[in-house]
Amino acid sequence: TINAGGTSARPIVFTSGDNVLGINNENSSGQWGGVVLGGRAPVTDCIAPAATPGSVNCERQVEGAAQPAVFGGATANDSSGRLEFVQIRYSGFVLSGDNELQALTTGGTGTGTVFNNVMSYNSSDDGVEFFGGFVDMKGLVVVGAEDDSIDTDTGVKANLQYVVAVQRNEVGDTIIEADSNNGLQDQTPRQNTRISNATFIQRKTDDQVVRIRGGTDYALVNTLIVDASQGTACLRIDLPETIRAANGGLDDVGAPIFNSLNLDCATDFRDGSSGVTAAQTQGIFDAGTNNNAGYVNSLTMTYKNGANEDALAVFDPTALSMFFDNAGFVGAARANDTRFEGWTCDSAAITFGNNVGSCSSLPVY
Repeated sequence: TINAGGTSARPIVFTSGDNVLGINNENSSGQWGGVVLGGRAPVTDCIAPAATPGSVNCERQVEGAAQPAVFGGATANDSSGRLEFVQIRYSGFVLSGDNELQALTTGGTGTGTVFNNVMSYNSSDDGVEFFGGFVDMKGLVVVGAEDDSIDTDTGVKANLQYVVAVQRNEVGDTIIEADSNNGLQDQTPRQNTRISNATFIQRKTDDQVVRIRGGTDYALVNTLIVDASQGTACLRIDLPETIRAANGGLDDVGAPIFNSLNLDCATDFRDGSSGVTAAQTQGIFDAGTNNNAGYVNSLTMTYKNGANEDALAVFDPTALSMFFDNAGFVGAARANDTRFEGWTCDSAAITFGNNVGSCSSLPVY
């Protein structure tokens, strides 16, 4: 367990020796591993082939660990402690292929674990990656991740609200990767990630901003997707399992859910793999409520809403889960919101203002 309880005025900063010495620059990354929390909540893809997914015998090994360390079990309400008002800077480390550390890695964390106001800055891999278990978080900032900003896998049930994910120029892969595409798509619990009030800024000319695949359940509501590079498609869905009808026996709630999702991209939809077409993805988008593929952003300070955002129709996310606030707006922050001030740091990628200062220097309290 961990007990990292910072405050808005005094966030806890996990960082590298070079940051302490003041010798980092805007492109520094990968200088230490990252924060890893392992719990005893249900996961899939067990390391023991005969184990039942989601059971006490189903465990997985933590990626990036030189010595074996495992997570997973059958204790849904397990607690791995808390992370609140925390920055994780210059992290991420690749030991070998598919054996990597992110700024924040969770494995089988239970509902007793507290996550609020966490910032990942310049991770050399994903900004955050959640493997199984449960992650409920209000206040998530991912800046400058060199792979995916938010990656979810192996049966995680995640609810995320008030999310800002911003890339550096021509650095990174997708903003969202929902990845259960490993040949075990129908193991349960099935991943179900739901995000409300998010602002995604893609600056890498790449394949897509959001990639949902592997039979994953996913919901994006009250969200803004902006392709600043104007060379990347907004949405991609892979594999027929991801868009099939709901099936309670498979813990499957059906195709991805999009409501009050707004796309500012040169290309809104692209073909996925295994026969899922751009037209099918658009059909799912069009079936949602208040979705807008003609959105033109008027954001200020990169992440704060302007007049165009204020005019967008809002979806009540409490219909998905009572975890969510019915915030009454689309995107991560309105013009006068101070939610992301204080506990964040500033960089060339994004300035939050009224906070601890530059990410390349340490705060003095």
